[in-house]
Amino acid sequence: ETVNVLQGSKLAEAITYSVNQKASLSAFLEDGRIELSNNRAENKIRPFVIGRKGWLFSDTTKGAKASAIVYSIVETAKANKINVYMFLFYIFSKLPGIDFKANPSLLEDFMPWSQKLPDYCRNNQ
Repeated sequence: ETVNVLQGSKLAEAITYSVNQKASLSAFLEDGRIELSNNRAENKIRPFVIGRKGWLFSDTTKGAKASAIVYSIVETAKANKINVYMFLFYIFSKLPGIDFKANPSLLEDFMPWSQKLPDYCRNNQ
């Protein structure tokens, strides 16, 4: 059935966006690991989003990107039941001495889901 929508309206923009993003918006149908909603992720970052205006280091694009990276690392560690403090201690002490440009696959060993993490990172927050 065809529906007439006023060109340039917000509804027309939403429909155009949906059509253009069809592959991304329907990815959860092909992979059961993908959640239907990103509500859980949004709830995890809400405290940071609310507080960001008060943080001076986030008033630039570089500061905001750095914050996003740190929050992603911390929340991913939490989601994998990793002790955040010990995990950060571990990666910040080991990563500077590793040449990832020469061997990018080494980075996988430092992910929160890696079985190569030391036991002291796994003592469940």
